[in-house]
Amino acid sequence: MKTLLSTTFILTAGALSAQELQLYNWGDYTSPELIEKFEAETGIEVTLTDYDSNDTALAKVEAGGHGFDLVVPSANYIPIWREKGLIQEFDLSRLPSHDNIADEWVDVPFDPGRLYSIPWQIGATGIAVNSDAYEGDINTSAIFLDPPEELVGKLNVTPEMNDIMSLALWYVGGEPCTEDTEMLRAARDVLIAAKPAWQSMDYGMSEKLAANDTMASVYWNGAVFRAALENDKVQFGYPQEGFPLFMDSIALLSDAQNMNEAYTFLEFILQPENAALISQYARYANGIEGSEEFMDEVMKNSPMVNIPAEYAEAGEFLPTCSAESLSYYTAIWTELQK
Repeated sequence: MKTLLSTTFILTAGALSAQELQLYNWGDYTSPELIEKFEAETGIEVTLTDYDSNDTALAKVEAGGHGFDLVVPSANYIPIWREKGLIQEFDLSRLPSHDNIADEWVDVPFDPGRLYSIPWQIGATGIAVNSDAYEGDINTSAIFLDPPEELVGKLNVTPEMNDIMSLALWYVGGEPCTEDTEMLRAARDVLIAAKPAWQSMDYGMSEKLAANDTMASVYWNGAVFRAALENDKVQFGYPQEGFPLFMDSIALLSDAQNMNEAYTFLEFILQPENAALISQYARYANGIEGSEEFMDEVMKNSPMVNIPAEYAEAGEFLPTCSAESLSYYTAIWTELQK
């Protein structure tokens, strides 16, 4: 494990002048224990505001007047935030533990050298299925694009446009962010044809899956793992036609008002024991070296957190789509929402 630098001085210094920190993050994605520990050690009061999609967060910040200091976009959105000038390059002299980022997650295509972002959580989009309702192959997007009779009217499709469009494109033999109208039309057709078999298009599925209110859902592995801890009939499938990998990373907004507090928080989550608190709550892996030592054994060994080797090759990080590709996506998505 890399040498961990002490943050006692930084946290103490921050506490002397700290007042508040405004964190803008995905809903149900921030560990209350992490926030409590941070506030206790630094005296900084954290205000957490949730969002439900990358597009929601981007639109809110771009509109201005938001008051947020830190945001947690997905990998394929980081370049968009950078190009729009909405996030700023780190002053690495204020992040002495920056090298705690695991080597494999430093020179990433969306942020080479990690100059604009720090890993928050890593995961995959796949298929949750309750084995009491369906015992067939769940490692396929056919679960929601050509649903088996047992799941008709009992499955949810999470309304995350990039994930769903990518899954549909892989299913029909295309690739995410394509500008090929034939492939886009095929993806559109399979989505429109499948929709009548869906129960809902909604977020917040962990509780519903655990309670048997929903028997299947396109959802994220960590959130499904949380449901499975409450209901051992909940399983997770990795679509072998192709499935999205994601890495959400925390970034410093260009118009952040609480700079000292923001850097104190960033340095805080670079510590393995604190990064582990994020993972233990949201139940996803993270990119901070040594954090696994502070996680429970169930999480360390779960195939819902650690993608099995036989399925891993079908997973891909989503690219940043061109304006033309996004225009097609948006048109299809608008039709699907009707």
